[in-house]
Amino acid sequence: MTPESAQKRQIPRPVWFLGWTSLFTDAATEMIYPLLPVYLSGVLGASAVSLGIIEGVAEGVNSFLKVISGYWSDRVSRRRPIVIGGYALSSIARPFIAITTSWPQVLLIRALDRVGKGIRGAPRDVLLARFATPTTRGRIYGFHRAMDHSGAIVGPLLATVILLFAPEQYRLLFGLTVVPGAIAVVLLFFVDESAAIEPRTTEPLATEARPAEPANYRRLPRRVVALLGVLLVFGLGNSADAFLLLRLSDALGGATYVPLLWSAIHVVKASLSTWGGGLSDRFGRKRMIISGWMIYALVYFGFAMSTSAAAFISWFLFYGVYFALAEGAEKALVADLTPADRHGAAFGWYNAVTGIGALIASVLFGELYEHFGAPVAFMTGAALAGVAAVLLLFIRTDTIKDSDARNSGHQ
Repeated sequence: MTPESAQKRQIPRPVWFLGWTSLFTDAATEMIYPLLPVYLSGVLGASAVSLGIIEGVAEGVNSFLKVISGYWSDRVSRRRPIVIGGYALSSIARPFIAITTSWPQVLLIRALDRVGKGIRGAPRDVLLARFATPTTRGRIYGFHRAMDHSGAIVGPLLATVILLFAPEQYRLLFGLTVVPGAIAVVLLFFVDESAAIEPRTTEPLATEARPAEPANYRRLPRRVVALLGVLLVFGLGNSADAFLLLRLSDALGGATYVPLLWSAIHVVKASLSTWGGGLSDRFGRKRMIISGWMIYALVYFGFAMSTSAAAFISWFLFYGVYFALAEGAEKALVADLTPADRHGAAFGWYNAVTGIGALIASVLFGELYEHFGAPVAFMTGAALAGVAAVLLLFIRTDTIKDSDARNSGHQ
């Protein structure tokens, strides 16, 4: 088999369509997101606390629905309609930011946008798991994240071009996001769910004795619950990236180059995410996650201590490496440790835990940022990331080699 054919086998056609959908969706989102702090503070007169409330509530709604959606996706035979509905809702709601006149209106629209994300997240991740084998999960999840981050390259660049021709016309820019959003939804109709790889076993890699009961009512394996607890600790320090952008705009003396920097960091993410996910297939999920979290802590420490614009830019771009190492590995580890018939619930709780952490972190971060200063806020995030990395060391996880040995034994 040639390297090219092996690559095609690792990234199935439906995964490509799911990836392109994420690319166009994120392009639409990221046309807005890097400019949202400036729009809120400069146009609508909102404070840093308001920004934290908006992002926190939006992620909270998102998290709650991800749990429901996850359990729902375990009870249905077809997940694509749920995914289409979630993407469609976000694509419809997002452009309405163009007509807002106060930050509570932005909060409502952001919440609706996140409702769509909450609906689609878990069933989409289950679909990705069904198109993967245990030895390609990291790569496939990393690839999907790479496509998502590619959209975040395109979005800010489009925003920059539009603002060059229509300076400070934020409302026009936000309204135009309807175009990539519509394309994203259309692409989902080309995802052939029937082509999914059937799981070879419904048992998790982390085998645990449990009573025979209907699959939909089984508890998640203990190691998955422990992993979710550690992810929550990390999430408590993982505030909205809007605060990094706010710190950058302060250091640069304005928001002129913020969209370009937001695009640049996603070049780093998109370039390295497939590679980073593949590393977790080869060297183990936990090792890559801990490495990513330590990079996160280092970046937040840098944002707390730096004083020059060049230093902030360097730390910000280095921040992209954290995503490349951790994002795909986290999702692959959840899939590794969970029975196939519980993937929906597991991904629902995984996405919910990260969202709950973001909710608390964003509100807390906004308070610390406004009342104690940016250095205290960023040092708090760095400390929590370090604590989470240490805690993860104590969770026993199976490696890909263990998975291969087990599957071989079943053949």
